[in-house]
Amino acid sequence: MSDSSIPRSRSRGSSRRRRSRFIDQALFTQPELLAERLLIHVDATRAGWVRDHLNTGRSGLVIGGPKALRKTLDLREEGYEDVLLADPAFYEHGVATADLPYLQRAGEFPTTDPLGQAVQEQLAVGATAALTPTGYLRAGDTAAVRAAVREVAVREDPRIVLALPIDVGWLQIDMIDRLIDELSAAPGSKAIMLGGQLDPLASFPDALTGLTRVLAQIPGTALLRADLAAFGALAGGAAFAGYGLSGRLRHVVPPGEPAKSSGFADSPSVLFPELMALFLGKTLARRFAATYAPVCECTACGHRPLDSFPSNRDGRPAAQHNTSVLLSWQQALHTLAPGPDRQRWWQERCRTAVNRYPLVNAAIQQPNGFKVQPQLLRWSLLNMAAPSTSTGAGAD
Repeated sequence: MSDSSIPRSRSRGSSRRRRSRFIDQALFTQPELLAERLLIHVDATRAGWVRDHLNTGRSGLVIGGPKALRKTLDLREEGYEDVLLADPAFYEHGVATADLPYLQRAGEFPTTDPLGQAVQEQLAVGATAALTPTGYLRAGDTAAVRAAVREVAVREDPRIVLALPIDVGWLQIDMIDRLIDELSAAPGSKAIMLGGQLDPLASFPDALTGLTRVLAQIPGTALLRADLAAFGALAGGAAFAGYGLSGRLRHVVPPGEPAKSSGFADSPSVLFPELMALFLGKTLARRFAATYAPVCECTACGHRPLDSFPSNRDGRPAAQHNTSVLLSWQQALHTLAPGPDRQRWWQERCRTAVNRYPLVNAAIQQPNGFKVQPQLLRWSLLNMAAPSTSTGAGAD
């Protein structure tokens, strides 16, 4: 059985020549191309919504899901030349083990080298680098992490990014040292993706401390499938980061678990810049029903009120608004030198947002209209200056 989403050879010579050109480009691509980028993680059907709103040289796309390879090739053949990753997300459906840390597409003829096959497929369609097909890494399964690291290490291929879809439980105080010890043997780039329901980093107070320790102590580590933590990661020294355009791409639901939802499919999530949080378009419309809503001046909105995204019938405006605001923050971050200056910038931005909540609620005369989200509060309190010695103090 074959998967129809995998790109096949084109019948016309011109298509074959274009595909060959991307293979050649991939052979010479260096991981430095990914450095300090904010990538937008999006499924294949929505890539067109935001591709023209990205910052060339500073951002890029991660195409997620079963059609990732085909869409990556299509984008290259349409002329998209910036950073582009394909993430088939096998970890959503299977768990990594010590014997089989890497997975392959369900229904395919079994291969003895799923890692090599995945790398070849991704580079062949023009991906800037290749994400390993790692299965979901259960909290505490040191043997599975070790096996994934070992197979990448023997390849010695700088084009490979070790994907680490780890359960958020790995960030607990009694496990984080084990994770850091295992990842210290991994060469090149690594990309953490946090697993758990809703907001994994809000699961327990020490989660942020654990994440910042990994970023600080393991060179070349990135954070993908994230929410606003993508900026905390970049401020904390992450190699690069990826922001999920939709809720399901902002974390990994553990295989076999039904996804929990905090919203409704008929209303888009809209970034409220002053409050540094996503709210449903319907929620914003209700909160500002009796007063004037803030006007967004991002490049996508052009003075559009924040209460004008109530319906998800056309999700493009909200997606473009969110992307444009995020990339403006990234631009501000890049004006600062890496290190303490960026860390202070991020913490002060979070503190300012937390302090804005009571002011906005007073303006709309709804004391509990907008509530500070736990992760934002923890970022505002977290001491990022010394993550290697922190034990969670000040994180909650």
